[in-house]
Amino acid sequence: MTPTTPTGKLREGSGPAGAKADVLADDETLADSLKRHFGHHEFRPMQRQIVTDAISGRDAFVLMPTGGGKSLCYQLPALLHRGTTIVVSPLIALMQDQVKALEANGISATYLNSTLDGAEIARRERKSVDGGYDLIYMAPERLTRSAGLRLLPRIDVGLFAIDEAHCISEWGHDFRPEYRQLGFLRRGFDGRFGAVPIMALTATATPRVAEDVIEQLHLRDPQRYRGGFERKNLFYRVVRKRQLFEKMLRYIQSHPTDEGIVYSHSRASTEQLAERLRAHGVAALPYHAGLDGGTRHANQHAFVYGEARVIVATVAFGMGIDKPDVRFVLHADLPRHLEAYYQQTGRAGRDGMQAECILYYSAGDRAKIESMIEQKQDEQEREHARWQLRQMIRYAHATSCRCVPLLAHFGEVHDGRCDHCDNCLDPPVMAEATQEARMFLSAVARTGQRFGLGHIVNVLRGSKSQQVSRYGHDRLSVFGIGNQRRVAHWLTVAETLIAGDQLALRGNSYPTAHLTEAGVAVLRGEVQIFVPQSRVAATGPPRAAKVVVEAESLGTFDDGLFQVLRDLRRTISARQGVPPYVVFADVSLRQMASLKPTTHAEMLRIKGVGDAKLDRYGDLFIDTINGYMMAGDGDASMRHAGVDSNTSATAADGHA
Repeated sequence: MTPTTPTGKLREGSGPAGAKADVLADDETLADSLKRHFGHHEFRPMQRQIVTDAISGRDAFVLMPTGGGKSLCYQLPALLHRGTTIVVSPLIALMQDQVKALEANGISATYLNSTLDGAEIARRERKSVDGGYDLIYMAPERLTRSAGLRLLPRIDVGLFAIDEAHCISEWGHDFRPEYRQLGFLRRGFDGRFGAVPIMALTATATPRVAEDVIEQLHLRDPQRYRGGFERKNLFYRVVRKRQLFEKMLRYIQSHPTDEGIVYSHSRASTEQLAERLRAHGVAALPYHAGLDGGTRHANQHAFVYGEARVIVATVAFGMGIDKPDVRFVLHADLPRHLEAYYQQTGRAGRDGMQAECILYYSAGDRAKIESMIEQKQDEQEREHARWQLRQMIRYAHATSCRCVPLLAHFGEVHDGRCDHCDNCLDPPVMAEATQEARMFLSAVARTGQRFGLGHIVNVLRGSKSQQVSRYGHDRLSVFGIGNQRRVAHWLTVAETLIAGDQLALRGNSYPTAHLTEAGVAVLRGEVQIFVPQSRVAATGPPRAAKVVVEAESLGTFDDGLFQVLRDLRRTISARQGVPPYVVFADVSLRQMASLKPTTHAEMLRIKGVGDAKLDRYGDLFIDTINGYMMAGDGDASMRHAGVDSNTSATAADGHA
């Protein structure tokens, strides 16, 4: 007889955690549970093995790229073994969105955090003790303080899942002291949880960080899973930063239905960029730590729920977003290191569909970051930060496949032909510029290494500017020797020298150019310099970028029907107070617009449609599809399709 929880919900496992592993881990059972609860037809790479390990009680370290399906690795085991899975999650928004998505799939889950009042926390804690939840999400701060320490021993824990586990390591890019304390789960409580498996999961960790995480969590002979870091559905491009806003605006306007993120370093620039975008008709909002909590929450909510098309944010934004349909990530400033860049661009295309990542870069970005690095007190920290910045600069200046330096940072070797970056699809034409490089360095030396790049370019081009004359630089031998070249060319030469550590920028507000030892070798003619010729930054979709959709190809789809289904989804999500993708992701809607299912059996073939969503939304979407096809009009509205927006949302509520 299959046991039930105290709430009466059927359990698929019984006895101690992992006791039925031999039965539950067979392919048929796992595949059935995957489809029934999550609507997926097949596992992504490594998921099946990770789930099996968790059910059998084995520790695991999971390094899987964003969008690779990490959450399912602990969510599915939570349904297949006795006990509750405790998920450690860093941000409130992330745990709330994941709980909503689980509830939409008919799974009992909750979170405990500071957004709840005392009475609600007490109610959820009582239900937790009674075994009423399959998963409980908690922040590390709550788990490691008195409230969590009192509650945890009263719960029948079947698995600990530590999400964003790189936060544990001091060598990681997002270290959090509270995460460092999580080792007590294995060592504390008088050994009560010593046999409970721990799963550590992250999308970004160098080998050094991975070893530190395993050591700090006291994982026992963990099974190590390392997915490939290459995201083939993401197109990577680097664009010169000059006329930044105009370039960004052209790109965003050329993708009028896409939603995306713009990252910027400063709070002021996020406000300014968002305001300027709004002035040009783009629904954009800022997000940074300087905003009050209510405004931050409202702006994030607007983006997640599709009310704002663009969020302009500092790095304070990102980890808490579980939005799968982000179609572009634009960086207005250079990230400090590749780990941050990889994680931030990883917010795009989590649904497996094509997305674009553009980095707008100038040499001035490097000088600003270097100035911040020098303010660090510890020399070891400064040296590590300098190394990280060098890797980021090499990526920005790469003239061959960008996946090579990006993946090499994580210890992965790439063959150098990704076909989803600008350098692979539109290789730059390289031109020798050794003589121009020597001219530039000579001008830096002759002006006393006291001026910025713009002034050096003015001297070389023979500018009659007041500053050039004031310092007598119009009388130098290098004055005007480069007047045959445009400003853009000279800045390209300068950036190439900076990337090769042959020229250094120092200072923050007004960085000045300085020769390095390697630069002296260029001056002497001992080193050749090559620069890429100018390349027009396209605003349209990449010419040959791959479109990768998990499980099966979408094929062609009816765009008119797709828009009608999106309207229905938007109405339902607004009425139920959940993000649109919690109802159905774009991948599901596009499959519906391609296959046009009209029966429950056909609807179950759609990716993302499991038993709970079929029961809750199936008839509404089937009726809409039928009505659309009967109308025979690509512009049919929802009412023409036979479904009124108000009644459809009400009907969906009735299924909840």
